[in-house]
Amino acid sequence: MSTFGVPSPDAAVYVISVAAELTGLHPQTLRTYERMGLITPGRTGGGGRRYSHRDLELLRQISELTGSGIGLEGVRRILELDAQNIALREINAELMAELAATREALRQAHAAVRVGSSNRLPALRPTSTESSLVVWRRNAR
Repeated sequence: MSTFGVPSPDAAVYVISVAAELTGLHPQTLRTYERMGLITPGRTGGGGRRYSHRDLELLRQISELTGSGIGLEGVRRILELDAQNIALREINAELMAELAATREALRQAHAAVRVGSSNRLPALRPTSTESSLVVWRRNAR
């Protein structure tokens, strides 16, 4: 639960009949989508389905896609590509932050070299008139 008793978007709180009513879909359609792997609702201890707000948004997206004439296999592929796109955006953001940190560290190292401190970084030693730089990255994963 988040503040003021409002459930978080991932809290599985809606029973199948409420989820069906909120999305305008038939409960059997929700069961079919689950069987096909398009959605995975939470389960109670007794096995009852519970849908979260995010599940409802996904069901609305599926409904919108199928309503525009896209078949369920096409919907599945669109959802997969969307998930991959989100993952790649997150990785890209991490890499951009790492690149910015590396550039800042190199800027500081260059400034330290200019001041006259000892230079132990091979990439910062002048080797020619051409400026090349290789940044090695340890695989942290």
